[in-house]
Amino acid sequence: MHVDLSHPIETGMQTYPDDPAVAVRRHTTHEDHGVRVDALECGSHTGTHVDAPAHTEPDGKTLEAFPLERFAVDAVRIDCRDLGAREPIPADRVPAVDADLAAFWTGWDAHWDTDRYLEHPYLSPAAAEACVEREFDVAVDALNPDPTPTENAGEDEPAGFQAHHALLGDERLILENLTNLESVGDRFELRAYPLALSSDGAPVRAVGVESME
Repeated sequence: MHVDLSHPIETGMQTYPDDPAVAVRRHTTHEDHGVRVDALECGSHTGTHVDAPAHTEPDGKTLEAFPLERFAVDAVRIDCRDLGAREPIPADRVPAVDADLAAFWTGWDAHWDTDRYLEHPYLSPAAAEACVEREFDVAVDALNPDPTPTENAGEDEPAGFQAHHALLGDERLILENLTNLESVGDRFELRAYPLALSSDGAPVRAVGVESME
């Protein structure tokens, strides 16, 4: 069974604050040119996407440095739907299991394309370090594994990109803006191949694959 875990890329879709706006425009048409070609304008962190270390680490690797095998992995889904807005995911949620990637299921994709989407739960610094210790790549069904700055940010929240630095600094990959995690089980194969860009990140078509057995 294949499950689509990606948000579609479309004009005006939600982005991280101040990231490039997304536009999909008709460049040529069948009527005028004999072929349809669409023009796409977007940032490297548009929609469901993967972060490479170069995103936050000045000397970090870009995407093309990683083998394709890093984008088809054994994932463990971690249920964090009990956590509320801007609440940290504690380190004890990170399981000691044999897996390649920890997918944190917050249910926050239900708020996609609203202001509330920016108020998501986030990885505590200790949880990010636990993922590094267990050599997990990380996926979230939210905008960011770190708290996203808004007027609702609390004074006790981690500043900056602590989870990003911990994970990307150890060459762990980060997938953001997954959706539909309720449609996979607690263990599944995640396939999320990025566009072939030499970049700090790229959109992916994230797909969950489960055995029919």
